[in-house]
Amino acid sequence: MRKLAITKLNDLFAAIAESEKLYIPVDGKTGANYELWAEGKTLSDALNTVRSPKDFFFPQTEDMMAFKTEGKKIEIIDTREECEDFVIFGVRACDVRSFAVLDNVFLSDPVDSYYKNRRDHGLIMSMACTRPAETCFCKTFGIDAADPEGDIVCWRVQGFLYMDAKTEKGAALLDKLASITEEADSDVIAEEKALIRARMEKLPLASLTTDAFGPGKTDTFFDSPEWKSLSESCLGCGTCTFVCPTCQCYDIRDFKTNNGVIRYRCWDSCMYSEFTKMSAGQPRLTQVERFRQRFMHKLVYYPERYNGLYSCVGCGRCLAKCPIQMNIAKVMKTLGGKAND
Repeated sequence: MRKLAITKLNDLFAAIAESEKLYIPVDGKTGANYELWAEGKTLSDALNTVRSPKDFFFPQTEDMMAFKTEGKKIEIIDTREECEDFVIFGVRACDVRSFAVLDNVFLSDPVDSYYKNRRDHGLIMSMACTRPAETCFCKTFGIDAADPEGDIVCWRVQGFLYMDAKTEKGAALLDKLASITEEADSDVIAEEKALIRARMEKLPLASLTTDAFGPGKTDTFFDSPEWKSLSESCLGCGTCTFVCPTCQCYDIRDFKTNNGVIRYRCWDSCMYSEFTKMSAGQPRLTQVERFRQRFMHKLVYYPERYNGLYSCVGCGRCLAKCPIQMNIAKVMKTLGGKAND
C-alpha cells in the first residue's frame, strides 16, 4: 500500500497523465462529471458524478461503421480506432460493480469488440465513500462502499490518499508512482473501513434487502396488481435509464451523409413507447408493461441469467433524478422488500 499527501494530489495526477489519459470528477454547473485532467482542474468533493462512468466503455453514441455505394457495389468501412490507455480516478464502489454487470452483456460470446477495446485499455482507480448519501443503498446488493473493487483502491484518511493495488495493471501503475508516494501501513485503513460501514448502517435504506427477489421469481411478480398503481405516475421520460450505470439497451441506426452512410448506435430505453417496436407490432403496448419490464429485468431476469448478480448497484441516481420520485427502492418495498419506511 502507498500513500500521498492530499496537498500533492496535483503531482499524482500530473505523473499519471505523463503516460496515460487521466479522467477525474470535476464540478460543473449541473454537478460533478468526469473530465480529462489538465493543469488547473480540481478534483470534486461530490460523492458521485451526475453521469456514471459507464460512458467510458459504453458511450451514449458511437459510430460502428460506414458504407459507400457505387452502383451495386457496397464498400464497408471500419471506423474503429485502437483506444489509448486511460485511467479513471475516483470511481465509487457502486459504479465499479456496474462494470461487472456490463461485462456480462458485452463480453459474452459474441464479444462486443467496441466495448472490449475500451475495457482492455481502461484502468480503474476507485475511491471509498467516506460520506455516503441518504439515497445510497449499495449494501443492499452486497457492495462494500468501504472497500471497493477496482485496479487500485483509494481512501482519503487524515490528510492522505492511500492506494492499494488489486490487479497487475494497478500494481504496474503504482510502481510508476513510487517516486512521489511512500509506503503506508494498512491499520489506519482498517479503522476507516469500520467507520464507513457504521455510517452505511445509519442510512434510510440500510435495511432494504433483495430477499424477495432474484432467480425464479418471474411467476411471483409478473402479474402483481401493484404494477398498475406503481406505474400510474411514471412519465416514461427515460431519465432513470440514462443516469443508470448498468442499463445497456441501445438502438442501431443508419445516417445518410453527403459522403455515404454512417451506422451508429445510441442508448435506448425500455421506458419508451417505441422501444423494440417492429413491423409486426409493439411487444409492450402500455406504460404498465414497460415499467414492469425495467424493474423485472433489474431484480429478476438479470440475476436469473447471471448467477444471482442484480443489475442494480444502489448508486441512488434514479432516486435523485426521477421527476416524480418513483424508483427501484419504492418498487422493492411495495413488491416485497423488507426495508422500513
